[in-house]
Amino acid sequence: MTRWEAMGTAWRFASATTAAAATLVACGSSSSGGTTAATSAPATPATTSSPATGGTGTTDTGAASSAISSPAASSVAPTDNGGATDTGVTADEILLGTTQPLTGPAAPGYSKISAAMNAYFDFANEAGGVNGRKITLKVLDDGYNPAKTAQLTRQLVLQDKVFGLVGALGTPTHTAVLDFIKQNNVPDLFVSSGSRNWNQPDKYPTTFGWQVDYTVEGKILGDYIKKNFDGKKVCSFGQNDDFGTDGVQGVELTLGAGSLVDKQNYTPTNTNVGPQIGALQAAGCEVVVAFTVPGFTALAMGTAAQLKFAPQWVLSNVGADIPTLTGFLKEATGPLLEGAVSDNYLPGAADTTNSWTKLFRTVNEKYNDNAPFDGNVLYGMAMAYTTLQVLKAAGPKLTRESVVEAVQKGGYTGPGLVPFRYSATDHAGYAGTQINVVKDGVATPTGPVYTTDDGGAPLTEYTTAQPEAPANGLPE
Repeated sequence: MTRWEAMGTAWRFASATTAAAATLVACGSSSSGGTTAATSAPATPATTSSPATGGTGTTDTGAASSAISSPAASSVAPTDNGGATDTGVTADEILLGTTQPLTGPAAPGYSKISAAMNAYFDFANEAGGVNGRKITLKVLDDGYNPAKTAQLTRQLVLQDKVFGLVGALGTPTHTAVLDFIKQNNVPDLFVSSGSRNWNQPDKYPTTFGWQVDYTVEGKILGDYIKKNFDGKKVCSFGQNDDFGTDGVQGVELTLGAGSLVDKQNYTPTNTNVGPQIGALQAAGCEVVVAFTVPGFTALAMGTAAQLKFAPQWVLSNVGADIPTLTGFLKEATGPLLEGAVSDNYLPGAADTTNSWTKLFRTVNEKYNDNAPFDGNVLYGMAMAYTTLQVLKAAGPKLTRESVVEAVQKGGYTGPGLVPFRYSATDHAGYAGTQINVVKDGVATPTGPVYTTDDGGAPLTEYTTAQPEAPANGLPE
């Protein structure tokens, strides 16, 4: 198959994907459904009614009752009674909550994250949990719809009375609930997004990022572009929120203000990206750096294939998971992704020599119905590992205040290739990333691991070796 034949094939699949994505958007915007993923039977591998739900659990309508439309409830910790130390904590359970896109435009790939988190929590619960308490994670489907996120976050906090939120996914969705979370003093751990919104400790003292932020990622991607595609016309295609703008800002911090020949963006609810890709082609773009969720990465590449537009693609790790993209592009994935540039701050899902990948694959086999293992599954389990670390560090008398203090204390190591930035004045997550280049269908690490900030600091090579996964698979 020639490159152009591959592009034609990709477009045929992308056309079908467009219709499917439009259906997902419609379902996401109208759905009132939600999924509760509990860990009540940790010794039994997870059984699911659909691949998106994850964990052992029941179906929840996700509808907020009139009782939770009232002003924010008090978050004063109850007295120590039978082991209860704060809201959502009993002698034998820690209740956490999260909103996830189990349906809607961001569901492909991302719907696997919460199932993977629950699988790792089941694994940990079978070994005794955290300080004698087992973790229950309640997962509600917001369809990547900010209005739905607001409704369901209120339900989790005011009706379900979770101890805290963990891994809530999405830049536009989670931005919509930051003030409510602050008002209720709820620990908001490890938002699944690289927006710099999560790193505002003075404004949002209980909210923390986890993945590398988009500006840091953009700086490192920009450095690779500068060193390898010098003199090429560089353009951008990104989501029309902080995801896209923060990433582009990072690229320009490296390449220089005004260095991008053209900037195009998309709205997650509109799957027609033809005008934007056509504009990039008309501008003569030779390198396109994309800050896109997986469905829109595939749509962009498929649309370019139809137009016989073949730029060098440089992809945010958020939208570059190869198994997820293969679900859209099918047999054209290999030819179209070959040579694409991306990055990662976690070990590769295909790297079976890495001790962390081996650990999470083992957990996936036993506790996640041996779901197809990809970067989304690895991401969810890695985040669950960090969650266990901070819950343990917060101590047996677990409170909302103690867990926030535990994150800010920092010093955590684990699956990441780089350290976390956590401190009292920095609530961002991983401090850098490493470039990957797709070679023979595999995202292959290339060059040094770098750390930097989201301002004008230079890139610094990070040379400390990644720690090995613990023998028992659990943080100390």
